Amino acid sequence: MSTTTVVTPLTTQDAEILVAAARRAAETAGVTVSISVLDAGGHLLAFRRDDRAVLISGETSTRKAYTALQLDAPTADLVDAVQPGGLFHTLPTALDRPLLFIAGGLPVHRDGRLIGAIGVGGGAPEQDHAFASAAVEALA
Repeated sequence: MSTTTVVTPLTTQDAEILVAAARRAAETAGVTVSISVLDAGGHLLAFRRDDRAVLISGETSTRKAYTALQLDAPTADLVDAVQPGGLFHTLPTALDRPLLFIAGGLPVHRDGRLIGAIGVGGGAPEQDHAFASAAVEALA
C-alpha cells in the first residue's frame, strides 16, 4: 500500500505574507522594490511595485521569480553562469521569454516540494536576495 503526500499549494494568503515580508525588509533598508510571487505553474499570484521604484523593476522581479521557479534554485547561485565565459547567458523557456539571472529570485518550498517562487527587483542584487530570503523565512 503506497501513501501519497499532499502538499498544500501556494495560496494568495501565502503570497500576501511573502510580499509583506519582502516589503518590510526593503523599507527597513530604505530601498524601493517590486515584488512578484508565482505559483508552481508560473502564474502570477501577487505583485507589488512601490511608486518610487524604477518601472523596469517590475519586469525584473517577475523574471527573477520565473528563473527561480524553472530552475528550482536561488538566482544568486546562478550569477556566475551568465557572466562572459559562463555556462550560459539565457535559456529558452516554455514561457517564450529569456530568463534573467540576477540575485533576488528564490524558489518557495513546502514539505520539500516546489510550490512557487518570489522575485524582488530594485535594489542591489545582494539586497534583493536578502529581501526575498526574509520573505521566504516569514512564510516558513
